[in-house]
Amino acid sequence: MQAAVFKGVGLPLAIETRPDPVPQPDEVVLRVGRCGVCGTDLAMTDGSGQTYELDSVIGHEFAGEVVATGTKVTRLKVGDRITALPYAGCGQCVPCLAGRPNFCAQFRGVAGGFGQYLATPERVTVKLPSTLTLADGALIEPLAVSLHGVALAQITPGARVLVIGAGPIGLGAVHWARRLGAGPVAVTARTRRAESLAMQMGANAFVMPESAQDWIPAVSAALGGLPDVVIEAVGKKDLIAQAVSCVRPSGTVLVLGFCSVPDSFIPAIAVWKEVTMRFSMTYSIAEFEHVARVLDSGDVESRVMVTDTVPLAELPATFESLRRRTQQCKVMVSPWE
Repeated sequence: MQAAVFKGVGLPLAIETRPDPVPQPDEVVLRVGRCGVCGTDLAMTDGSGQTYELDSVIGHEFAGEVVATGTKVTRLKVGDRITALPYAGCGQCVPCLAGRPNFCAQFRGVAGGFGQYLATPERVTVKLPSTLTLADGALIEPLAVSLHGVALAQITPGARVLVIGAGPIGLGAVHWARRLGAGPVAVTARTRRAESLAMQMGANAFVMPESAQDWIPAVSAALGGLPDVVIEAVGKKDLIAQAVSCVRPSGTVLVLGFCSVPDSFIPAIAVWKEVTMRFSMTYSIAEFEHVARVLDSGDVESRVMVTDTVPLAELPATFESLRRRTQQCKVMVSPWE
């Protein structure tokens, strides 16, 4: 098979020929139809923090068609269209049985969506409803990230919500906040390039004040008061401090961003305001399944986040271009084009 391979920090992905995967007894092999490029992929290949293993095939927002099954596979068959959690555990411990294999002591990643085939354990797969495209299937992973975070924030009916960041995770947070009872929702970002997408996903306002001093008054004006919940969905240094400074007294800060470098904030500010702070780690299998059901119901406005689809041969150049500020939101790879 052909695959885009991580060759090291400062080097572009390389298109290489790799052996086709053979399923273990509990695994299926899927022919990858679509795989999204995640901000984590960019962050974990730029040398700024945690880094992917050299010579690995990355890509964890994938969907495709089953083309082979292991001897112990019982639920899936060849031809089924699926997505899957990009990690697995032992399948027998308490976290695994609760649908949270990310907390298993035998946790392992199951990436490879930047290749034409990948193998994954059947127990972490989710069948796609017939109404969904493979592009929809590849959106389930980032939408599940946002769903899990918004659920942890315990948004009450009518709550004022501020989302910091207008990438796919932030836009997904807007999507779910509206559906879980939020009142006005505002989005803030460094540029206005995603303002239209934010509004299409359900935001009431897009806040980008001219100066740092104007930021809190601008947010308060947009929401009719300080936010009850602030969702940090970028994962960059200093944004937790920004969220704490803006949230109302006794409000909640929910950290969805994946920042892998040292950061700091002033605890006394959070203490004075009695802020509740939560950190969100991926999702459960149940949340993956819920996203699929919501899309199946016809609630598919999240499709607007997909701004480009590229063939595998163009992925290395496209991947590098995404390190710069662009007009893209969610770029997907079609490995067989």
